[in-house]
Amino acid sequence: MFFIRTAGPKDVEPVRKLLAETWHATYDAIHGPLKVGSLVTSLHSAEAILKRINLKDGEFLVADDGKRIGGMGFAAMSPTMTKTAVLHQLYVHPTCQNEGIGRDLFAELETCFPDAEILRLEVDVANERAISFYTRLGFTEVDRTKNCGQDNSGIEAIIMEKPLAH
Repeated sequence: MFFIRTAGPKDVEPVRKLLAETWHATYDAIHGPLKVGSLVTSLHSAEAILKRINLKDGEFLVADDGKRIGGMGFAAMSPTMTKTAVLHQLYVHPTCQNEGIGRDLFAELETCFPDAEILRLEVDVANERAISFYTRLGFTEVDRTKNCGQDNSGIEAIIMEKPLAH
């Protein structure tokens, strides 16, 4: 059984490993192992993960069973959009999927931003499984971008939003 808790510095390496394995399992067939490897290296360094864990207006959660981290989620208040929190990451290790971990991480994250009225995310247009997951959670498509996650990524994404009821 996995428990959802706030991540700390000791979680950096297990989270980095989880993200690398999950990204390769999810995106290698879509973008190729070389591009995915490059993205993992640039986006999921130990320094980048620690910075997210320590972000003042953010919440970084892990699903922990006492032996391993089976999933992670990171969201933060938008610095540019009023009353909007942004779900930046929600990943569950491939061996732990379909156990409710993603749903549990999301349920906790959506309660962490009492001042937010909207939760927003970007999802790769080719990641049909994630799009279906977010749709089941109440998200709807509001826009699209040609650069998911960072400027000049070249990865097309759907922008989805969900109203938050507090």
